[in-house]
Amino acid sequence: MNHWIAVPIVLPAMMAPLIVLAMRHDLLMQRVFSAAASFALLAVAVALTLRAAGAPPELYQLGNWQAPFGIVLVLDRLSALMLLLTSLLAVAVTLYAIGSGWDKRGRHFHALFQFQLMGINGAFLTGDVFNLFVFFEVLLIASYGLMLHGGGAARLKAGVQYVVINLAGSTLFLIAVGTIYAVTGTLNMADLAVKVPLVPAGDQALLRVGALLLLVVFAVKAALVPIHFWLPGTYANAPAPVAALFAIMTKVGAYSIIRVFTLVFGGEDAWLAADWLLPAALVTLVVGNLGILGATALTRLICFSVIGSMGTLLTAVALFTPAATVAALFYLIHSTFAGAALFLVNGLIVERRGSAGDRLVTAPRLAANGGLLAALFFLAAIGMAGMPPLTGFLGKLMVLDSARDSASMITIWTVILITSLISIVGFARAGSLIFWKSAGVPGPAGTAATEARHAAPHSGLPIAAAGAMLAAMVALTVFAGPVTGYLEATADGLYDRGAYIRAVLGADAGIVR
Repeated sequence: MNHWIAVPIVLPAMMAPLIVLAMRHDLLMQRVFSAAASFALLAVAVALTLRAAGAPPELYQLGNWQAPFGIVLVLDRLSALMLLLTSLLAVAVTLYAIGSGWDKRGRHFHALFQFQLMGINGAFLTGDVFNLFVFFEVLLIASYGLMLHGGGAARLKAGVQYVVINLAGSTLFLIAVGTIYAVTGTLNMADLAVKVPLVPAGDQALLRVGALLLLVVFAVKAALVPIHFWLPGTYANAPAPVAALFAIMTKVGAYSIIRVFTLVFGGEDAWLAADWLLPAALVTLVVGNLGILGATALTRLICFSVIGSMGTLLTAVALFTPAATVAALFYLIHSTFAGAALFLVNGLIVERRGSAGDRLVTAPRLAANGGLLAALFFLAAIGMAGMPPLTGFLGKLMVLDSARDSASMITIWTVILITSLISIVGFARAGSLIFWKSAGVPGPAGTAATEARHAAPHSGLPIAAAGAMLAAMVALTVFAGPVTGYLEATADGLYDRGAYIRAVLGADAGIVR
């Protein structure tokens, strides 16, 4: 077995308690070890991605127990891609939290951060549905603590709503898992792929109930309308680095839909998700972009842009074709970088706007780095809005192209094009209020006070972290061809389930359809 497959889970799982037990009174040591763990995770993720690109899916059996009875981790192109995306985001968030001082505004930031990474990486690597639930709970428990980091009444109120919604989702998840197990006698994904087509006709209805409950749970995680309402309040009140990390959280829901409804309920059963997912995704796209247009605060505008991006992503997912899945994965990568960059830049803007905070009103110009922050915001905004030449434009173009053969092509094209225009108007309005119209507004004590605020020292790490996310988006634009080639091979593996099933169950595994 390739033991490196378990490292993305084991590394943060070991680092978190080490930080709590041995470094809880030494912030410098916490920062050093947390940053070192994040960079090490990135190195491992790069190696695993390169390995997955040149090999069939690989199996890691915990305790050497054979599937489907033991706990297994599976590395394939999709899981490796998600690990790499998470590790890149982790490095940027760690640097931002250290440079901005957010990690010292509450207790145990770095330990909770590592536990969160453990849960996210476990969700991407696990090979069975029950352990997907387990890792969901690990990442959610850590996110509760990160959400409340720094305290405050508004943050506590939003945190309570976040906890309640996710506890309800966890309850539905358990019901779905129990229902599917009662019908099939297994929760291993590869084993389910073999057994689901063999379920007797009398149990088909119960199986479909379990599948649709899973879809609802994943839709909660992905902030799909009408169960998206938890996201604006939660992300808007979270610390900037935490909100940036949460950019990958909604993608866990999208990943789970792709994985379960191509592998377990693939083939003729794909309609279980498609019939429900496409209308909800299009409505999510509309609601998210109308929220951008009507937002009165920059943070909430970014939150609604995340909802809108999930609508675009899940529209492509709902088509369940290889071409559409390639478009969905490309847009998933782009929207993670763009969303994280916007949250990080927003944190820098709010810090420098004083009493105006994130409100979309004219205010004295930024205390420092105004021109640089305007440029960073401009790049992130045109990326998220889908304007050329960045990856938002390429991603939406791929989604539109993949929908050409769909019966809903006209609806999909109309909604995506109109909402893209709305998004552009909303971001242009926000940028002009914060940077252009505020540029000539003097500070409360005139020019002297303004210049004094300009001279205030600021760490370069947060700006570097935000810039790194934008640089990743630019790199994705430059290397769109090779990345698309990797994603095409990934989609082929998702729809040709044989390699995955044989990797988990052995060469003699029976594959139906």
